[in-house]
Amino acid sequence: MSGGKFVRLGSLLGLFFFIISVYILWRIKTVILLGFAAVVFATTLNRLVRFLLRFRLKRTFAVIISVGFCLGLLVGFFVLVVPPFVDQVQQLIDLVPIGLQQIPQWANWVRNVVPDGLLEEIGGLKVFTQDLRSWATRLFGNFFDLFYSSIGLVLNMLLVGVVTIMLLANPEPYRQVFILLFPAFYRHRVQEILDECEDTLGGWAVGILFNMMVIAIFSGLGLWILQVQLPLANGLLAGIFTFIPNLGPTLSVIPPVALALLDTPWKAVAVVVLYIIIQQIESNILTPLVMQRQVSLLPAVTLLSQMAFAIFFGILGLFLALPIVVVAQVFLKEVLVKDILNKWK
Repeated sequence: MSGGKFVRLGSLLGLFFFIISVYILWRIKTVILLGFAAVVFATTLNRLVRFLLRFRLKRTFAVIISVGFCLGLLVGFFVLVVPPFVDQVQQLIDLVPIGLQQIPQWANWVRNVVPDGLLEEIGGLKVFTQDLRSWATRLFGNFFDLFYSSIGLVLNMLLVGVVTIMLLANPEPYRQVFILLFPAFYRHRVQEILDECEDTLGGWAVGILFNMMVIAIFSGLGLWILQVQLPLANGLLAGIFTFIPNLGPTLSVIPPVALALLDTPWKAVAVVVLYIIIQQIESNILTPLVMQRQVSLLPAVTLLSQMAFAIFFGILGLFLALPIVVVAQVFLKEVLVKDILNKWK
């Protein structure tokens, strides 16, 4: 009888500590996400470090060169690109609501072009455009309100940068601590899974950075050719939003379309066509070329994970949803499928 009570007490204590652990993890969820962001950056930079190690450099010097190279790129970016970008973003914030007010005028232009019978079948076009204008204005305003809460953003970036350098300088102790969380018989297998996670995550990061750069250049050039206002700001926003598949391209097209509506409706249509062409190039040409080793993610899983992480963790969760899913899919494939389900007879 006493043994049964002891087992029951142990179970209750285990449940209690489990609930406490979940509560603590939830309270520090932002720190955990920032730590994961540092892991992503460290994994990406580690590719450059490994390349430099081929020239028989010590790891310390390779890390210094890699970090210095990235800092040089960042300084050049902030000196050459950020001032005009910020200036154009300020104008963008002022002009986009004005452009969105032109949507009813655009709807009238569509009514004059499209046959009456087709418009009757569509129905509710006016209501739809009014809802779209209201939704886009709120979304765009909220995004830039969050974007300009700079103090917290800078502190978080500094934290991520410091942790990234720590992980990059000597990653092995952190790796070993994580491996020790698993039983002794499974630790060699965890080493293999971590290697695959690193390879997959690094390939994904390099590929997405390349895609962001190409999308930004193509979008900026296309908008400049179409003579849409503020091509630099819109091009960079398109590149940044590429980091968020599915949702990103939709969000990035709103500002240039709104600005194009200030000139003429056909230019807004041309902007939409331009962005569709660029996204098709990115999806069908760039992604297969630069992400051959990336884990293939199902579109529905990607979209649902983004929405879930955005609801639970906010904008930080939205941006980190995809790398988290990349790592989680590797673990599920290797641990759950290969090591458990495939051997379950």
